[in-house]
Amino acid sequence: MPKKVLIADDGQLVRQTIKNVLAARTDLAVCGEAVNGLEAVEKARTLRPDLVLLDFAMPKMNGAETASVLKMTMPEVRIILFTMYSENIGSYLTSAIGIDAVLSKPDGMTALTPISSLVEEEKPYVKPSLTTLPLADGNDGENGNQA
Repeated sequence: MPKKVLIADDGQLVRQTIKNVLAARTDLAVCGEAVNGLEAVEKARTLRPDLVLLDFAMPKMNGAETASVLKMTMPEVRIILFTMYSENIGSYLTSAIGIDAVLSKPDGMTALTPISSLVEEEKPYVKPSLTTLPLADGNDGENGNQA
């Protein structure tokens, strides 16, 4: 059974492009879309996705605020921040609010390639070039070295 994905991004073109990319996959199925953080929380409560793909800069609640609320109400949900601002988001922020991965929009839709394994992984993933502080699990995010 495919994992259910909720896409939350204020850009209609971005949402449609992500849907098109994920439509070719048999392991993932888009269950809904949201145009802002508040709508993402409401839809997640109703749709119960396995994964929420969030933009950082959204109206009403940004991606960090949305992720925090989602993790409080649905701790099992996996959250991936797919954002233009990935270079400014450190592992300390993602670990603190429960974001499981940070992927860069400037890397294009190919950044979504590892999405299936990210849904299944137990540990948070932050693109290694973004890791500035040790992750909460003691892994510094680069080459598996311990902090």
